[in-house]
Parts: sequence; structure tokens; C-alpha cells
Amino acid sequence: MSQFRVVTDSMGDVSVPADAKFSAQTQRALDNFQISSLILPDSFIDAVLHIKRAAAEVNAELGVLDAEISQAIIQAVDRVLAGEFRDQFPVDVFQTGSGTSTNMNVNEVVATLASEMSGLSISANDHVNMSQSSNDVVPTAIHCSAAVKLQEILIPAVKRLQATIDERAGAMTGVVKTGRTHLMDAMPMTLAQEMSAWSCQLEKAQARLQHVLSELRLLSQGGTAVGTGVNAPQGFSAAFCEVISRNTHTDFRPNNNFFEGISCQDTAVSASSQLKTLAVALTKISNDLRWMNSGPLSGLGEIQLRALQPGSSIMPGKVNPVIPEAVAMACAQVVGNDACIAMAGQSGNFQLNVMLPVIAYNLLQSIDVMASSCTALADQCIVDFQVNHNNLQAALAKNPVLVTALNPLIGYLRAAEIAKRAYSEQRDILDVAEEMTTYSREELLGYLDPERLTRGGLHA
Repeated sequence: MSQFRVVTDSMGDVSVPADAKFSAQTQRALDNFQISSLILPDSFIDAVLHIKRAAAEVNAELGVLDAEISQAIIQAVDRVLAGEFRDQFPVDVFQTGSGTSTNMNVNEVVATLASEMSGLSISANDHVNMSQSSNDVVPTAIHCSAAVKLQEILIPAVKRLQATIDERAGAMTGVVKTGRTHLMDAMPMTLAQEMSAWSCQLEKAQARLQHVLSELRLLSQGGTAVGTGVNAPQGFSAAFCEVISRNTHTDFRPNNNFFEGISCQDTAVSASSQLKTLAVALTKISNDLRWMNSGPLSGLGEIQLRALQPGSSIMPGKVNPVIPEAVAMACAQVVGNDACIAMAGQSGNFQLNVMLPVIAYNLLQSIDVMASSCTALADQCIVDFQVNHNNLQAALAKNPVLVTALNPLIGYLRAAEIAKRAYSEQRDILDVAEEMTTYSREELLGYLDPERLTRGGLHA
């Protein structure tokens, strides 16, 4: 028995593996695009499947598709959405820029399954792809898959990380530490105040993501080839959005300009930009954690992260801040993805962007790694780090910058002399200030109290 079967498309005969559910156009893509080992993720394929399902239902409702064929398509899609035949979508990310190969891959698999299940002759182009074009399917799938992931995975993960930070910060309001600017000692602050910056970064990130989510919910399905809606029945777009919203539990609406939605990828570029901004925030948080955890003897040693694994193959007992390091690398990947998406977003020529698959791949990867990074920081770093109170207090006592509080009393230059002497002699600032000013130790204790200085204002 032959391992291949011959199928025919508009360009002629093609040999396809006998057990494959896809057909000629998918095989041509496999033959033509041997660029990488990357394929579009399941979340993107799911979005295309949901498009096929909703289109079949709406086409039947509008009287342009036979009800039996519609039902067969829906049943076939449901099988794949349930997890069957996932190996039937092998097309390389680096393919035709419209994503036509992936659209046809899905059309062919669904048509084959629907035909086998129903006994009907169901066409990939004429039935599964009815009222559609790759040119509106793929942009719609980018919006749909990204919106669902933002709504269901990323935004909840960012909220969870922020909530974990806020909960820990609530117990740190009385923990005073040395602030740092330029990596150098600065005025004191509480650990809660330091963590409040992280929380605020994440709160603003959520607001930005929510804004771009509202743009991703606008779909251009129904614009077909160039945005005019040729071959799609009247009312298709609105009915399609109602059905796919119900099926994905996401509020999708028709884009008010299909020409914009098909010809450019500005919304995906904007979404990637917000993911990059989140990556920058997570990098900042990760690096703060790494510095605060540094040591245990020759670093800052302000906190101790949970020990997760040995840190060296040669140095026994060494433990490293592996989660912040992993998150920082994930953030670097997202920044790189954003550069790729920005470049790809420029490739909209006239009525179509021709780098859609790589936009989809990178955008969805960025969402995934940002969500996982937020979860890792929350569950493996923030929730249970230990504070080294002795180290915090020792650094505070010798912090020469505390003398800043005496500026209104003795002037900047005199205060600088006290700071330099305290630092050169490695003495507490309080002791040196007592020797070099006319103020009593009791008065200086009040002026130089680190906790008092964390509340701001004019204390001298």
C-alpha cells in the first residue's frame, strides 16, 4: 500500500502522505517553506478554527451554505479544538506573507474531517473558506488569539503579581532601608515604598494592556480580499462577531474600516509595544531583586530569595537568583520580538501586510512568556523572600547621606564635610555630626532618624 496519495489542485497534481488530513496546498507549503522548525502555536490555529466554525454557522444562517455542510464543518472544527489532529498543522512560520498556507492548511484539514464524518463532499475553498479570504482570516486570527490570551492569561497574571507585591509590601511599612540612586547610597526609604514603585509599574501596565485589548477586539472578518467584502453576504461581519464572541467568551466587534484592518498591523505593533513596556518593568523588578539578594557576604544582602537549585557545578553551596535571571532573559526575548514586529508592521503594501505569520508568532510568544514571568516572580520570589534586618540597619547607621537632613541647619558644604569624614573613618554619621556641630546628640537623633526621613518633608 502506497505511503502517498495524489491530489489535484489548481496547479496540478501533488503527492501527499496517505494518512494526512491536509491536502495539496499544505503539501506545497511544506515543500516550499523549509526555513525553520517554527510553526504557528496552537492558540493561533485555535483562532483560525473558531473563524471557520463561526463562518460556517453564519453562512448557514444567511442562506448561502447548506445546513448539513455547515453542521459537518462545525463538528470537524470541534474535534480539532478538543485536541485531535494537532500534528496536522506543520506549516513553517516563514511562509507566504499573507498566511495563506496556514489558512488553507486549516481549510483542508477541516474539509477532510467534515467529509469523512458526514459522507458529503466538502470543499476546503468553496465551503470551509466560504465568505472569507486569507487576507481577512489571518489578521482576524491575530486579533482574536492575542485578545483571548491577554484577557485570559496575561492580564490576570499581571494582577496576581501586583497583588502579591502589595500583600508583601503591607508587612514592610516599618522596614527602613538605604535608598540608592546611581547604585550609590541615597536617602532612606521603607521597603514598602520601594515595592510600591513595582506595584505602580504593574498597575500602569495593566491599563495599557486593557487599552490595546479594546483595539484587538475589533475584527476585520468580512472584508475578504482587499476590504470591500466581495463574496461575503450582507450582514456577515456583524453576525460573525456575535458568534465568535459567544464561542470565545470575548467581546468582539466589527472593525469600522476593513481596509485599515487588512492593509496594516498597527494594532499588533501597538500591542507588542505594550508587551515590551511590561518587559522593561519586569526587568527592573528582576534586577532590583537580584541586587537586593546579592551576597550573601560581599553583596547588599538586604533580602534572601528562596533557594531553588544549586548555583554552580564547581562551587559547593552557591545559590543564585535563578528566577529573576530567567525572567530577565524572557524580557530580552520580548524586546527582540517587538523589534521584529515593528519591522514586519512596516511591510504593509497597498491593501495587505505581507509579514503576518511572523507577527502572529512573536506576538503570541511575547504574551505567553510575560504571563509565565509574572507568575514565576509572584510565586517563586515575591511571596516568600526573607528580609535581612541586621544588614539593613547596619547600612543605615553608616549611611553618610543621612546628613542631607542637616542641610537646612548647617548648609550643604558643612554637611558634605561631615559626610566625607564619616565615610573616610567608617563611623556612624550620628557620632561625627555630634563632634562637628553644636547640636546635642538628642537633637541629632531626631534630625537623623531614618524612619522619620522616609516620611519626607522639612524635618530640620
